[in-house]
Amino acid sequence: MKRIVFNITSVLLLFAVLMTSSCSKSSGGGGGGYGTNPTPTPAPAANTVTISGMKFAPASYTVKAGTTVTWVNNDGVPHTVTADDNSFDSGSIAAGEKFTHTFGATGTFQYHCNFHSGMSGTVVVN
Repeated sequence: MKRIVFNITSVLLLFAVLMTSSCSKSSGGGGGGYGTNPTPTPAPAANTVTISGMKFAPASYTVKAGTTVTWVNNDGVPHTVTADDNSFDSGSIAAGEKFTHTFGATGTFQYHCNFHSGMSGTVVVN
């Protein structure tokens, strides 16, 4: 019978390897599994309309009078936020840029993108 001898260095090394491998499991809430946890997508800021995929989202938005709405261009091309009644116009909003407008009066404000005829949205102000 062969005799196995462990020295303290071997035992500590084995312990370190086992601890390291058990720590590589995902410890995020739910899901379990291995690898890195995906970075959660932040929720849109309040009173924000996102321009993405050649659409305004949400396409219809309701706010109270006095509210400032921000449009954020997440597309790779410029867009405009132009009121159908010409009460506001962002001009060209480059990719990654923002436009804000404060709605002081009640009403329904339809808007569109001057560059892309299929893009439109509505802000309802109560």
